[in-house]
Amino acid sequence: MSRRPLGKLRIIGGQWRSRIVDFVDGDGVRPTPDRVRQTLYDWLAPHIEGAEVLDLFAGSGALGLEALSRGAAFVSFCERGAEQAQAIREALKKLGAANAQVRQDEALALLARETKQYDLVLLDPPYASDLLPQALALLPPRLKAHNRVYLEWPRGKPPQLAAGWSLLREKQAGQVCFGLASWSAPATDPVLG
Repeated sequence: MSRRPLGKLRIIGGQWRSRIVDFVDGDGVRPTPDRVRQTLYDWLAPHIEGAEVLDLFAGSGALGLEALSRGAAFVSFCERGAEQAQAIREALKKLGAANAQVRQDEALALLARETKQYDLVLLDPPYASDLLPQALALLPPRLKAHNRVYLEWPRGKPPQLAAGWSLLREKQAGQVCFGLASWSAPATDPVLG
C-alpha cells in the first residue's frame, strides 16, 4: 500500500469520498488517521445528517471536512494557524462547500465568546497539551440538547470528566485514545433545589 505524500489528506466517506485535499503539515499538524475517522463516523452515523458542527482545533480540517462530506448542515472550523486556516479555506473552495466557515482564532477564546450552539463538537487539541480539559469546561453552554463531543487524548492520560459528562464510546489506536462523549445538565436535588 502506498502512502500519501505529506500535506495531502483523503476524505474517506460521503459525497467527497476519495477526494484528496491539501493541508499545511507544519507545527505538528497531522490529520486524524483514516481508521480513527472511520470509527468515529460509524459511531456518528445516526447523528451527522443535518448536524451543526464545531471543529474546534481544526488543524488539517480532516474531521470537519469528513462531517461535511457525510451530510452535516454546517461546520465551523476554528484554527489559530494562519497557513492552516487558509489551507482549510482552499479545501472548502476546491470541494465547493458553501456551508462552512473558517475562523482563525484561539480555540478557548472563541469558546468563551461564542453564542451559537452545536450538535457535534470535534475536540482534537494539540498532542500532550492541557487544552482538552479547559475546552470541556467551557463547552456546555455551546451544546444543543442531544449533543455529541469527539475527544482525543494520549494513551494513559484519559480526560477527567466533570459532572454532566458521559463517555459513550472509547477506543485506542496506537498511542492515541479517542471517544465520543455527551453532556447534559446534572439533575438538581428537588429538596435542595
